[in-house]
Amino acid sequence: MNEKRAAADFLLSHDNYEILTHTNPDGDTLGSGFALCLALQRLGKRARVITDSLPRDFVFLTKDVEEQRFDAETIVSVDVADEKLLGGNRAAYSGRIALCIDHHRTNKVAAPLKCVDAEAASNCEILYDILTLMGVPMDKSIASCLYTGVSTDTGCFKYGNTTSRTHRIAAELLDCGVDAAAINKVMFDTKSKLKLRMEREIYDTMEFYADDRCAIIAITQEMMRRLGVGEDELEGFASLPRQIEGVRIGLTLREKEENVFKISVRSDKETNAAAFCERFGGGGHIEAAGCQLRGTLEEVKARLKAAVDEVL
Repeated sequence: MNEKRAAADFLLSHDNYEILTHTNPDGDTLGSGFALCLALQRLGKRARVITDSLPRDFVFLTKDVEEQRFDAETIVSVDVADEKLLGGNRAAYSGRIALCIDHHRTNKVAAPLKCVDAEAASNCEILYDILTLMGVPMDKSIASCLYTGVSTDTGCFKYGNTTSRTHRIAAELLDCGVDAAAINKVMFDTKSKLKLRMEREIYDTMEFYADDRCAIIAITQEMMRRLGVGEDELEGFASLPRQIEGVRIGLTLREKEENVFKISVRSDKETNAAAFCERFGGGGHIEAAGCQLRGTLEEVKARLKAAVDEVL
């Protein structure tokens, strides 16, 4: 709680905030970013969220955010485990982060003040505590942002990181008027036709390895061009390999540019996805982590399979 109290005091005593989210933003980093932005604006401060993209499913988070013009003075990162994850914003903000709020055990951000709680199921759980300590009135808009982060990072409360505290926080957010059914429908139960076509294509790439204990899928630039699929249609695919019975570690290879692959790893607790990704300079959580590898698709697969052999 001391780190959260320090973060709350810091946020109350500064102004003109830019809030950094990680590249390929998900519900937790965006929910954290816009919840904090709204909270600061409610307190009469100036703030804006910096993100390299805003998938259309998350546009609703910005509904009550005021667009403000100011010269940034205070840089805060949310759900960013490493400055490498700032993507195209890294050069502009490297070494400038004053406060880092995160829930990744492998956090590598260099900041004078850090609030990292690896026991939190989502970064939005940490933000909930900080905003409470700041005395911010928890209205429907802020609560909706936080609920989005909590629900998406727990897979709608079904992942192993979900705790009784997760449910208690969700209940408090629901009491603020959050329309959980509407958010969950968009996040988990609705797919565009393009996404459905991509999912069918992805299943055709699936390979099994290590006596079927490892499943690998690939998303290439060629597939995306041919199907006309954008980045905002790719959320959620990382969980597909682990849904197969008997699979202990699932690998999703996503080609970001030619011969550059983002690797998303999902595993059981015994396999430890974070430790697996640390072999390649990445990190994350015990059951969900990521890294980046360079090479052709077959070269990257070979390196990952060799690591799987050692782990399993």
